[in-house]
Formats: sequence, structure tokens, C-alpha cells
Amino acid sequence: MALPRILALVLAGGAGGRLELLTERRAKPAVPFGGVYRLIDFPLSNCQHSQISDVWVSVQFHPTSLHDHLANGRPWDLDRTVGGLLTLPPYKGTERGGWNTGTADSLWRHADLIREFDADALVVASADAVYKLDYREVVHAHLGSGAEVTMVTTEVAPDDASRYGIVEVGDGGRVTGYAYKPDEPATTTATNEVFVFNPSPTLDRLEALNGNVGDEGLEDLGTHLLPAQTAEGLARAYPLDGYWRDVGTVPAYWEAHREFIAEEPPLDLDDPRWPVHTRGGRRSAARVLSQAHVEDSLISGGTRVGGDVRGSVLSPGVVVEAGATVVDSVLLPGVRVRAGATVTRSVLDDGVDVGRGASIGGEGEITLVGRAARVAGDSELAAGARFPEPEG
Repeated sequence: MALPRILALVLAGGAGGRLELLTERRAKPAVPFGGVYRLIDFPLSNCQHSQISDVWVSVQFHPTSLHDHLANGRPWDLDRTVGGLLTLPPYKGTERGGWNTGTADSLWRHADLIREFDADALVVASADAVYKLDYREVVHAHLGSGAEVTMVTTEVAPDDASRYGIVEVGDGGRVTGYAYKPDEPATTTATNEVFVFNPSPTLDRLEALNGNVGDEGLEDLGTHLLPAQTAEGLARAYPLDGYWRDVGTVPAYWEAHREFIAEEPPLDLDDPRWPVHTRGGRRSAARVLSQAHVEDSLISGGTRVGGDVRGSVLSPGVVVEAGATVVDSVLLPGVRVRAGATVTRSVLDDGVDVGRGASIGGEGEITLVGRAARVAGDSELAAGARFPEPEG
């Protein structure tokens, strides 16, 4: 029996506004995670381990930040003569050209290409979550279910459920109810933004919906498409039992890093059976100087640590000078914390320079400092502050 022909579409075009300063100059999927990775590394690595060799990435906001990282797709074995990695930017020239206004709208705009590919199953995944999943197993379950869509689901905290598409699941995994970001969620079972569709019926349905939705358009998958498929009994759920974390907000991004500096992190990113791949090889080994003190932290290549680092994640090229203190924080590439400075419960974007004696953050809300900002010596940014990058 021939293997099913699978196409993966990674939706990497969202603005990522909830990440605030972190996405002012980069696409959300290009945001660093865990020191050396980018968020898009997770769905791309899942595709590689699932033996899916045709992967399309829909890009839109700050596309160069993604193109630079994706290059030719080599880290994920997608640099192929036939198939492999294809990026899909916004375009003009047909009625489907223009700016994407949501995930369903993006799918509709690429419908002609998807039909031409003629896949047996279409895997659609977002690029703003941290998880491992064998997409091919979901495809096999989907193709044997008679469903038009299979929604991968996970359990979320009750006070967080209104951020997601919430499903009610009946016998045999059939989805009996679906609500997109409801004010009063019926359950805590949420879609984790991974879906397997039957391509032709789904695209036909999108065409019909597009003619009826009015000026607002198709918007996101959860706005019109998934409710329609659910209402006709054509949706199934596939529960993800392992770790999944949406890092689309600053607090969630910070909290996820806290989970990965634990003695036993929720995912082994270096598991030889399922490593997370990224574009690398551009940094030397980390240097921890004799006077440094480091505990419960992730230290990336190319960093130099001479101060006190506790419960933190240091990305490539970070420098923590002797006499500086970094506690419970995430420092993105190229940050420098100078002698006598203190950084607490903060996220510092690329190239931030914290002057001698400066104090950033404290107990309470996460403090966020934008790219290439200069925090003058002896200045103080209170907990919860938002310090943007300099203009010009």
C-alpha cells in the first residue's frame, strides 16, 4: 500500500502583537527560544521526524527575519531538488493576491497551489508553540476516521481557556462542539493549532464560505471553517498527551523558559531520537569565568559569564560581566549586562546594553526591554516596565 501524500503548511504570517517589543522587528516564528532555537524550529523539526518532505511556510510580517533563518531548509532536511521547503509570501496578480487577514484567509489564498499539489492530507500548523508531535501518526488516524478535519487537542488551564479554540468531544473522538476564543469556555480542551484536513472538501468549503461571510472575510480557521465542519459532524479530535506550550504572550514566553531550566525539563530538546533542529554553527563554546556563579540556567554558545546568573536563559553572544547579576530572566542574542547591573524577572531583546549599576525589573510583572536599547548606568526600570528600542 502506497504511503499517503502529505503536504505541510506552516502558518508563519501572524503579526504576533501580544509579544509586544519582541515582534516589532521580527516575525513571531523567528523569536528566539531556549537560547539557540527559534519558534519555527519546532514545527519544522516535527515535519522532519514525521518524514514529511514537502513543507510550505506562509510568511507575511518581517519576512527577512524568517528567510535569514530558514535559508534553504538544510537543518530540517528540506534542501531538495524536488519538493522540500517553499516559502509563500503575499503576492499580487490574481483575485487571491494581497495581504492575509487570518489563517483561513491564508489557506484560501493558496488554494490553487494546494489543489495542484494533490495531497491526500494537508497538515496545517502554527509556528508559535513549543511541542513535539509525529504529524504522520495524526494523518493516519485522520485518514481512517472519515473526518474532514482532525484537530489536535490539549488541556489548558481554566483561566486561560478563553484564548483558544475550545472543543467538546463525544464518543469515538467526534467533536460535538467548537467555540473560538469563547468568553465562557464549555471545557478546558483546546485545539493546539495543528490540524489535518482533507484538502479538496476543505477548500471547496472555504470557497462557499468566502461567498457568504461578507466584508469581514474568512478570518481565522476557527472563525467560520472549523465551526462549519463541526456542525456537520465532520470533525475529530486527536489528543496530544505530551507537553505543549503556547508562547504567544510575554508572560507565557517567560514562563516557558522557566520550565526549561528545571532539573528535568518538560522536553529533551537534544533527545537523539527526536532532536529539535535549528540553523546553527555560528557560535563558539560558552565561557564561564572563574569568578562566575551559575545555577539552574541555560547557557548558549558564544556567551561569556563573569557574574552571578540564576534561573535564567542566556542566548548566543550574551555577556554578563563580573559583578553583574541576572536572575529569573531571558536574555536574547548579543545582550550585555555590565558590572554592577542587576536584571530580575525580565526579557531583554537582541543587543540590549545594560549600563553599570543599572537595575531592571523586580518582583511582579515581567519587564520587557526592546532590541538594541541602552539602559544607562544607575538607572532603574521598575517591574512591569516596557522599554522600547531607540528610534533611528
